[in-house]
Amino acid sequence: MRIVLNLLFVAIALFLLYTLYTSIREPIAFNKERNIREAAVIDKLKEIRQAQEMYRYITGEFAGDFDTLAQVLTEDSFAIIKIIGDPDDPDFTGEIIKDTLLSPAIDSVIALGMNLDSLRYVPFGEPGLTFNISADTLTYQKTLVNVVEVGIPRRKFMGKWGSSHFKRYDQTYSPEKPLKFGDMNAPKLAGNWED
Repeated sequence: MRIVLNLLFVAIALFLLYTLYTSIREPIAFNKERNIREAAVIDKLKEIRQAQEMYRYITGEFAGDFDTLAQVLTEDSFAIIKIIGDPDDPDFTGEIIKDTLLSPAIDSVIALGMNLDSLRYVPFGEPGLTFNISADTLTYQKTLVNVVEVGIPRRKFMGKWGSSHFKRYDQTYSPEKPLKFGDMNAPKLAGNWED
C-alpha cells in the first residue's frame, strides 16, 4: 500500500511539475512567435504601402486590387519634371523651361527589391492567402481625397496562436483585430502598429 501511495505522490508531483513548466513556457512561446509573425506581416505591409505610394504618384489614386497595382508598376512610368530657371527669383529675367522625363516604374521596383508577384500573399498564412485591399475616394473636411486600407486579421497568420485563449498573456491581443495600414474613413497611410 505504501508503494502505491508513493507512486501516486510521484505521479501527482510530476503532473504538477509539468503543469508549472507549460504555464511558464506557453506565454514565452506565444510572445516569441507573435513577434516573429507580426514583424514579417508588418514588413510586407510596409512594402505594399510603398508600392501604393508609387502607384498613387503615377495615377493620382490608390489601387483597389493587386493585379492593377502590379500592372501599373510594371508597365507605366514616373513623370519627372525638370525646371530650368527659378520662378521664385524676382531678379531672374530668363525663360523658365519645364522638361518632363519619363522613368519606368519597374526600374524603381527592381531597385527596391520588390517582388510584385508575391506582394499580395500573407506571410505565415495558408497557401494562397492574400491581404484584404480596398481603395476609394471620400469627402474629408470638404475635400475629395483618395483612401486605401490594406490588412489582415491576426488569426489568419497566427496559426495555432490565433486564438482568444492567448489574450490572457496580453490584454491588448485580439485575434480578430487586423494588422493594417491606411483607413477607409480618413486620408492616412499610417499602420496600426505605429499608433
